[in-house]
Amino acid sequence: MADRLTLEIATPTRLVVTETVDEIVIPGIQGYFGVLPGHAAFLTILGIGELMYRIGRDEHYLAVANGFAEVRNDKVIVLADTAERPSEIDRARAERARERAERRLAGRVEEELDYTRALAALARALARILTAGRSQ
Repeated sequence: MADRLTLEIATPTRLVVTETVDEIVIPGIQGYFGVLPGHAAFLTILGIGELMYRIGRDEHYLAVANGFAEVRNDKVIVLADTAERPSEIDRARAERARERAERRLAGRVEEELDYTRALAALARALARILTAGRSQ
């Protein structure tokens, strides 16, 4: 059993993170899960939320949305549709997206509501706002 994990986070357009880490907390489709060295292998669908990885005592955060996470042989690979560091997030834009999603869900928009899509937009905006507030 290794003392650390190799973490790779990629989107369709770039490799976001390649690090050796001590711990990872990932938003899965059914909730958050943690991974430590020696974790059992599995594959899961990635949800929308804030991914955290720890190197020593330093915690690092990314807003991620949709994709897959694979844990195997002390290596974790996250293939996300989007992954953003706090410094890459436009907080004002995320706030506007949150407000739009909340208006849609409250029925204050004159268009037909796709409830699932509006909920996903709200979750993405909230994850981006939370992550943007992290100091890195």
